Amino acid sequence: MATQSDVRRIALALPETSEEQGRFAFAVLNPTSTNKGKRKAIAWVWQERVDPKKARVPNPSVIAIRVANDAVKEMLLSSDKKKFFTEPHYAGFPAVLVRLAAIRVGELEELITNAWRCQAPKPLVQAFDQGHG
Repeated sequence: MATQSDVRRIALALPETSEEQGRFAFAVLNPTSTNKGKRKAIAWVWQERVDPKKARVPNPSVIAIRVANDAVKEMLLSSDKKKFFTEPHYAGFPAVLVRLAAIRVGELEELITNAWRCQAPKPLVQAFDQGHG
């Protein structure tokens, strides 16, 4: 069973990654020419729509994690419905919702690291890979 503490520890161990101020969300700095200095999200707390007439509220037991594309998203969603799910808000967006209580820490680390790889600049990913065999 993973926790928000595990999410924080894993995400912040990745190069150029930081936690957003005021909310449970993590992003990597991607200073490419098209988005100078922009932070690109890798994982964040799910904002659940509890009441259709009210604002979404954070659900700390679920995090959204960026994935490479819709094929990866569909593969994860079909692999384990206890761990992974989605909602209409994420239709067409490359992210899955993950129930922290249903996922092992090692799996979570792999998902967050892959999310980071999708969003980090290529030279940073290459340097990371060289340092981690």
